[in-house]
Amino acid sequence: MIKNRVDIISLGCSKNLVDSEQVMAQFASRGFDVFHDSSDVKGQYVVINTCGFIGDAKEESIEMILSMAQAKKRRKIGKLIVMGCLSERYREELKVEIPEVDAFYGKFDWVNLANDLLQDNLSTENQRVITTPSHYAYIKIAEGCNRTCSYCAIPIITGKYKSRAIESIVDEVKALVAKGVKEFQLIAQDLTFYGYDLYKTNKLAELVQTLANIPGVEWLRLHYAYPNQFPYELLEVMRNNSNVCAYMDVALQHISNNILTLMRRNVTKDETYAFVRRLREEVPGIHLRTTLLVGHPGETEADFEELMQFVQDMRFERMGAFAYSDEEGTYSNLNYQDDVPYEVKQERVDRLMELQAQISEEINAQKVGQTLKVIIDREEDDFYVGRTEFDSPDVDGEVLIVKNKNLEIGNFYQVKITDSDMYDLYGEVL
Repeated sequence: MIKNRVDIISLGCSKNLVDSEQVMAQFASRGFDVFHDSSDVKGQYVVINTCGFIGDAKEESIEMILSMAQAKKRRKIGKLIVMGCLSERYREELKVEIPEVDAFYGKFDWVNLANDLLQDNLSTENQRVITTPSHYAYIKIAEGCNRTCSYCAIPIITGKYKSRAIESIVDEVKALVAKGVKEFQLIAQDLTFYGYDLYKTNKLAELVQTLANIPGVEWLRLHYAYPNQFPYELLEVMRNNSNVCAYMDVALQHISNNILTLMRRNVTKDETYAFVRRLREEVPGIHLRTTLLVGHPGETEADFEELMQFVQDMRFERMGAFAYSDEEGTYSNLNYQDDVPYEVKQERVDRLMELQAQISEEINAQKVGQTLKVIIDREEDDFYVGRTEFDSPDVDGEVLIVKNKNLEIGNFYQVKITDSDMYDLYGEVL
């Protein structure tokens, strides 16, 4: 154990990462050496920010807690603190099962974590230690979700939708621009509900326009929209502002009316097709990322074939597919029988992803010969690695650039695309 050192271990999504960065600031402002996702954890304090979304994520979180509990027994670490979604949902059970943990915090009550441990009262509101490369950051604009999708545990964990005030978000973005951040990923469980709780009307388009007007904001990218009640005025903002990326992450989940109804998605097959076509018409060149869920209770082979045809028709630039996980307390768990065998779920995921791989390869091949604006994320042995406006960090493909000149990490360059494969592009700086 190293005194005056804090290790933060962040599991799950980028929304969790933002919380972890704020906890890091709490300790850094008090003079602690703060490490994030270190390969050799040995802090006086160790904070695990857990995920509790689906079975695999819960298992990963529990394994990490047990591993750190063993490290504590060996005196390799000092105090062990657990926060986030898993402990929000299962705090009392975890206290009994893993008594080695010194303190549990949920999804929202960690705000004064360091104050509690160190028994002082230092305010670090809106302060963050950025763990991503210094040129991009995630901006969480809301917490919670008001949707009632049958399979989803997020509303159980996070509660009702809570928008952040526009002024607070603007202040955070300006502060990060001053530190050299150029690219911002706007994230929430549901971007499209932004503003209703605070302003009694949708404010997403106004927020994005306000952020696009801030000098130094080079790219804004939108994650986790929803087709029902989508604020179409946002598309005009995307069209009229070159620093708002022509990119939308919208989880559509399924296309069969039978399954959409069972999922309680409040949208139909025809409405979904019309929604995707409208996005493409109003924002020419937009790249869409979507997530699809297979094996929901009641899904027949005919329902799945409809989904395959939808993917073939829509040709999403980016897509992920997941097998249904029967989550405790959800509508599906309480009202349906998990009747699609595990092997069938996995086979359907594989078939969808094989189709998507072919589509992705064809879409990438169409970019060969184009010149695209690329931001450089890192340098490797043979290539500089960057992304276009159509690529979000960690989830999308990259651009591998031959080393024929020195490039600066975090800078933008015009890159001619010379080759492609299933997921990545290859190019050279003009």
